Amino acid sequence: MKLLVLADIDDFRWRGPRGEADLLLALGDLADAVILEAASAWRCAAVFAVKGNHDSEAPFPAPVVDLHLATAEFSGLRFGGLNGCWQYKPRGRFLYYQEEAEEFLRDFPPVDIFLSHNSPRRVHDREDEVHTGFTALNAYIGRARPRLLLHGHQHQQRETQVGGTRVVGVYGWKEIEIDGVGIRRKA
Repeated sequence: MKLLVLADIDDFRWRGPRGEADLLLALGDLADAVILEAASAWRCAAVFAVKGNHDSEAPFPAPVVDLHLATAEFSGLRFGGLNGCWQYKPRGRFLYYQEEAEEFLRDFPPVDIFLSHNSPRRVHDREDEVHTGFTALNAYIGRARPRLLLHGHQHQQRETQVGGTRVVGVYGWKEIEIDGVGIRRKA
């Protein structure tokens, strides 16, 4: 199965390539038009998404499935997600204190692939006042052991193995292929 993953694109139109993917996963800080146009350009059968700290509070348009604190299945895999990032300023959308994120994920069920706008703490952090990861994601990885955790927010393309979980930071777009045994990165 091929995944097209998007995060943190500062444009109002999809200007990336066309291709074929089974599923589009949107990790936040994206205009709805970018998500929909990319899904069309790549002929994706479904779209799952979470919101970032720069997104509006408006619901996603159909057919986008909002995965914030929810799960969905596609092709035999279970997906789940978490909006936003840590509360780095007094006001804003989808900003959470570390304790709030921990409460959100305390009883969240195990999934195969977890979508988050923010990274786990000390995994791809930029150690500034804005780009600090969630400790709740570290605890979730330890407890639920997802095969793959995808995040945006840090504005970098990085991959790190955390136990049995592959943590992939996306900035812009990335193709990821999943086979029956594991997960392979594609260009």
